[in-house]
Amino acid sequence: MSEHVEWSDTEAPAPPATAAVTPADAADAARLVAYGLQPKLQPARDQDYTELLRRYREDPAFARLADAVATGLGLVVLEVSPRAGMAVTAAEDSVFAVRMGDYARRTTADSGDRFLHGLAHLAVAALAFPRPEDLADDGYIGRVTVNGVDAFVRQACRRIEERAEEQGENTDPATDAPGLEAAWRIWARRSATGATKDARRPASSTTGIVAKALAFLTDSGFLQRTGDDNGGTYRTTARYQLQVRDMAGTAAMAELLELGVVPVTDGSASLLPAEDTDDLELVADAGLPFHS
Repeated sequence: MSEHVEWSDTEAPAPPATAAVTPADAADAARLVAYGLQPKLQPARDQDYTELLRRYREDPAFARLADAVATGLGLVVLEVSPRAGMAVTAAEDSVFAVRMGDYARRTTADSGDRFLHGLAHLAVAALAFPRPEDLADDGYIGRVTVNGVDAFVRQACRRIEERAEEQGENTDPATDAPGLEAAWRIWARRSATGATKDARRPASSTTGIVAKALAFLTDSGFLQRTGDDNGGTYRTTARYQLQVRDMAGTAAMAELLELGVVPVTDGSASLLPAEDTDDLELVADAGLPFHS
């Protein structure tokens, strides 16, 4: 006679074992992050990249692993999608972070120019996505030109001068006290085009500074050059939209927008200004996608 065995109500089947992460999984995750560090690489043109993106979306465990690899490298994952690939940005302490000082020193050692380069990047971001709905729309493509960015900054300079005069501030600091030089006057006094014997655009001119900013963003996969009109024309990429979303609430962007300079004809503001912007200052090292 067989013995009947009763199971206790408190006993339950053991949960299924979680699949262990293999070295191959780790290698795949690291390879996906490596693709993300190649901003010009389009997923649609690389089968392996496309497959890893699909796996990220469909396999939560693999997605967590790839996110962990990115975090360990000091990277912030902005989006993982077919349109943007694995879009990452460097945290301030990441080995991949680009410093504004290093960027500016490639062309000049002048401390004032460090501010001008940062301001150029802020202006490009504001002009590329002139309305909040443009920044929120994944299908929106912004367009900027070298001359257009320079004109926008000069318009901002005029607005700052008007505001300073309205508030009775000193708009003409002593020439022997450069530390008191108002930031807007640095750009306003700089030649837009300059002049060289061979008709090249000097790197120290304001259009030269803007051109360098746009070239850097193009090399970084944030913009695509589309023509030579107006000093050079460019269109935005999905990665740049994600970058601008990430920095839209910074103090530097809020200060630029708070001026009330309107880059589009319908009167809409550029992005959304942050609250309580009265005491904000546009700092010298501010500028996408740099760290101070």
